[in-house]
Amino acid sequence: MAGDDDIESRGGRVKRNGYSNHNTNSSSAYASSSAYVIEDTDSQWTSWLVPMIVVANIAVFIVVMYVNNCPGHRHMRLVSKCVARFLGRFSFEPLRENPLFGPSSSTLKKLGALEWTEVVVKHQGWRLITCIWLHAGVIHLLANMLSLAFIGIRLEQQFGFVRVGIIYLLSGFGASVVSSLFIRNNISVGASGALFGLLGAMLSELITNWTIYTNKAAAFFTLLVIIAINLAIGILPHVDNFAHIGGFTTGFLLGFVLLSRPQFGWLERQNLPAGTLIKSKYKPYQYVLWLVSLVLLVVGLTVALVMLFRGENGNDHCRWCRYLSCVSTSRWDCNGI
Repeated sequence: MAGDDDIESRGGRVKRNGYSNHNTNSSSAYASSSAYVIEDTDSQWTSWLVPMIVVANIAVFIVVMYVNNCPGHRHMRLVSKCVARFLGRFSFEPLRENPLFGPSSSTLKKLGALEWTEVVVKHQGWRLITCIWLHAGVIHLLANMLSLAFIGIRLEQQFGFVRVGIIYLLSGFGASVVSSLFIRNNISVGASGALFGLLGAMLSELITNWTIYTNKAAAFFTLLVIIAINLAIGILPHVDNFAHIGGFTTGFLLGFVLLSRPQFGWLERQNLPAGTLIKSKYKPYQYVLWLVSLVLLVVGLTVALVMLFRGENGNDHCRWCRYLSCVSTSRWDCNGI
């Protein structure tokens, strides 16, 4: 991608009930975990929302490539530099400009990419949502959609489309808000902030429902390793790690709010003899986590939005935070990114 593009292209995928955990969006090694099994039997929902989101993202990418029209906006003597010219107006930008086989940064910006100036100065707050549905290229799209399929379908089967849909959309929104607070000079696109939200929700779901799982310690540490690896990859240049952190934090808090499971005694209450003392639906610590997470989520998003639309720069309040998204090395310099 050109030097002015930040791409949210990191996600993780984790299977449950015999999960093997993978990082699909990087060259890091696959990680596997021991199974952790739910000790009660739940009815499962049919997953349809996540497949629809995947289809929608692919459809949006096709529209973006149609609008981009590489041969049409490049000088005729430069048309040969478009990649896969046999695709006509769907051909890709030259690899030196976009190595991910996708559109130009100007096309992404025109169609809703996240950029601080557009959001704050021009009051285009809708970009906080639209950027989630845009991808920088075929590689970016495939990596995110594969991750979404492996994470999201299983979560939707367990918890239903309403809760998973809320987590996905709010995590993507939270990712965009945090990204805009800290990144002003680059554009950002991609669903990986929302994907990190699903990964964060998986972690908090495991914590809040700790007592109903077996092999939970192995699953917990495996999730932590996968999250750490993906966040570490985010310090590479042109990767929007602030979106990853914002999405993960939002999803992590939403997991405590939306994914708590009732106690086994509550589930079996209809089969108990009359007069038997029925347990509370949730354990006391689940109620505490629910309340604390809800307060932190509402307050955090409110404060972040107020700061954003007042034009404040998050780096002024956190001098070291820039190292969370890019660390300069002998091979690259983050100052110009």
